[in-house]
Order: sequence, then C-alpha cells, then structure tokens
Amino acid sequence: MFWVLVVLSILLLFFILILFTKLTILINYYHHNDNDDLKIKFKIWFGLIKYTINVPLIKVDDNSPSIVVKSKSKMGDSSTESTSEDSKQITAEEVENNLSNAKKLLHHVFGLHRIVRNFFQKVTMKGFEWNTLIGLGDAAHTGTITGAIWAFKGSIIGLISHYLKLKEMPKITVTPHFQAAVIQTRLTCIIQFRIGHAILAGLKLFIFWRGGLPHFKKKTNFANDKTKSI
Repeated sequence: MFWVLVVLSILLLFFILILFTKLTILINYYHHNDNDDLKIKFKIWFGLIKYTINVPLIKVDDNSPSIVVKSKSKMGDSSTESTSEDSKQITAEEVENNLSNAKKLLHHVFGLHRIVRNFFQKVTMKGFEWNTLIGLGDAAHTGTITGAIWAFKGSIIGLISHYLKLKEMPKITVTPHFQAAVIQTRLTCIIQFRIGHAILAGLKLFIFWRGGLPHFKKKTNFANDKTKSI
C-alpha cells in the first residue's frame, strides 16, 4: 500500500509538472525559387526533450518560370445546376424560425471563437521575422506586387497582434528586384504556451462540440437544401 501511494504521488507530481510545462515551437519557413522547406521544432524543459518536423511544400513548374499551387475543390455537378426565379409566401412562423436558427448558429460560432481566442490570449510570440525578395522581370509589375505584399504582411501582423501576445515588434521587409524574376522569402518565429492551457482548451472544444451542431427548426431556409429566390 505504501508503494502504491508513492507511485500515485509521483504520477500526480509528474502530471502537474506537465500542466505547467511551457512548450516552445520554433517555426522556420524558407522558399527560394525551386527550394522550399518548412521546419517546425518542438521543445520543452530548455531543450531537454525536442522533436523536429521537416515538411516540403510548394513545387515549381519546370516548364515555366512560375509557382504552381494546386488545389481541389468540388462545387457540384454543373449539369444539375440551374437558376430559376420563383415566388413563394413567407409566413410569420417561418420568419420567426429563421431568426431563431440564425441566433443559434451565431451563438455556436461565437462560442467556438471565445474558446479559441481565450487560448490564443495565453500564447506568446517572439522573434517574428518575415523577409521577402520579389521580382517579376518588369519594373511596373514588380512595384505593384511589392505594394500588395506589404499590404498582405501588414494585415497578417495585425491579426497576430490582435489574437496573440507579442513580446517583440515583428520585423518585416519586402525588397523589390527589378532586373530578374525571382521570389525568395524567409519566415521565422517562436511560439510559446503552457501545455496545461492547451489541454484545457482541447477539453473545452470537446465539450462544446459533444452536443453536435445546433438543431435548426424545420421548414426554414436553414433546414432546406434548396432555396428559392423571391
């Protein structure tokens, strides 16, 4: 019995230690022409335990000086799609049901948003650097894309600073290359949070989704697969 209590006490102390352990994630993304690499390193206890993931990403088209990003999306069978203008009567009950269903949907979405946002507020980021060298071979086009990249990076930094705790001011640069077609970018950052906070957020998400999606009332635009325009 004594040894059982000793073992349970050790396990309890180890579990508490895990909860308060700070997980450090180092992200290093690099892209230069046909070289593309994403490295993610996880560390705890000052690097005593660490794990690294190397992920190859974008492929470059060998037949043209361009980057090829492939994605698949299914929009449905075009042969079955049709457009029509029909009229129907909308009763007061349908309006009430639609408003009730919209309220349920918004409550569900905002509930999930609150859980994720509360976790993000406990996540810190430092050492954020994002440097880009871009050239399209044409001065006018290069200038245009340079401005667009600056705007895009600014919006990303705005989102990060809104949701995460930044310990340092992010460093971002966009350097235009007017003489050649080239793209080179490097992004590095360090993310830290306690494992206990991640476990708590995971439990909240599990409880939140355990009841499934909100149940909509019948005979409304939310419940029908097909809708009619008025």
